Amino acid sequence: MKLDQREAAAKKKTKSSWMDRLAGTQQKEMADIVKDFPFQLIGPYGIGIDSHGLVYVADQRVGAVFIFNTETRAVQLIRNGHEAHFGLVNGIALDDSDRLFVSDGKLHRVLVFKPTWEGGKVTHEVEGVIEEGLRDPVGLALDRENRFLYVVDTQQDQVLVYDADTLKPLRRMGTGGKNHWLTAPGDFAAPSNVAVDKEGNVYVTDTLNNRVEIFDPDGKFISQFGKHGDGPGYFARPKGIAVDGDGHIWVVDQYQDRVQVFNQEGQLLTYLGGHGNYPGQFASAVGIAIDKNNRVFVTDQYPARLQMFRYVTDAEAETEKKRREEEAQRKAPAAKEGNTSQTRSSPPN
Repeated sequence: MKLDQREAAAKKKTKSSWMDRLAGTQQKEMADIVKDFPFQLIGPYGIGIDSHGLVYVADQRVGAVFIFNTETRAVQLIRNGHEAHFGLVNGIALDDSDRLFVSDGKLHRVLVFKPTWEGGKVTHEVEGVIEEGLRDPVGLALDRENRFLYVVDTQQDQVLVYDADTLKPLRRMGTGGKNHWLTAPGDFAAPSNVAVDKEGNVYVTDTLNNRVEIFDPDGKFISQFGKHGDGPGYFARPKGIAVDGDGHIWVVDQYQDRVQVFNQEGQLLTYLGGHGNYPGQFASAVGIAIDKNNRVFVTDQYPARLQMFRYVTDAEAETEKKRREEEAQRKAPAAKEGNTSQTRSSPPN
C-alpha cells in the first residue's frame, strides 16, 4: 500500500472495542481497505515453494493464496470466488511437478491444483479434492519419493496419510477423539504442522504438548524432544516446522516469536527472532519453509508479512572456517617477524 493511502486508511479507522478485538472481527473500514488493496497480506500462515522458486503463502484472513516472485517482486493470487472457493486456507505443499495442495479448515478439505505456465506466469486450475476423513486440516507435507501426502488434522489430534497421486487415504497417525488430552509418545494434542526429510522421516509439531515427534516413513514412532518453557530450547506453542538439507530441524514458536534450530537428537543449535516488528523479529510467527537454495521463509501474522533469511549450510560453514584458519596462519609469521624486528630496534632502558 502506498504511504498516502496507508495514512488515509489510518485516519478513517475507528477504535475497536475489546469485544471486537477478542473475536477477531473486522471493522467496516478495514474490510473496505482489503477490497481496495487485494495484494496486501493480512493473515499469512502456510508456505510452499515450487521448482521455479516461486513462494506460495496461504492467507487465512484474505482467503487467498499469494504467489511471490522474489526476484521481480511480482505477485499473483489464487482468489476465493475467482480461481477457487476457499473457506479458511491454512497449509501449502507442492510436489515435484508443482501440483499445489491447499488445506481448508472451514470446508474440511484439501484442494489440488494443476499449474499451467504461459508468458512467464502460472495459472492454477482445481484438478482434485480430498475430503474423506478430514475435519480440520491445517499443516501439509509431501514425501515426494514415497508419494505420501501428510495432512495434520488439529481437531482430530491426528496426521492423516494419503496417496499423493490417487488422493486415497492410506492410514492415520495418532489416536483421535480424545480432545487434546493425550501425552503418550506417538499421540498428539492439537498438532499444527508437519515436515518430511530426505529419508522420508516425518516431523510433527505437537502444539499443546510443546514437543516435536519424529516418525519413520511407515508411521512408526522414533523419538521426541521438547518441553514447555520460555527460554531457548523450550517451547510455548510450536507451530511451523521444516527440515533443511543437513537434517537440522527448524521449529517456529508462536508465543516466543522465535525460530529454533535443533539437531536430530533434539539439541538446540541456534535460534533467531524475538518479539517485535523490525526485520528479523516476529509477532505471532507461524509458518516456515526452506527451499533448495537454502532460503528460509517465515510468516508472522500481526505485521502480516513474509520474511526471507539465508541458511549457511554445514559445508559452507566448514569451508569458511578453513579459509579463516588459513588466513590466520598466513598472517602469523608476518606478525611474529614484525614483533621481532621491533624488539631488536628498541633502545636499551
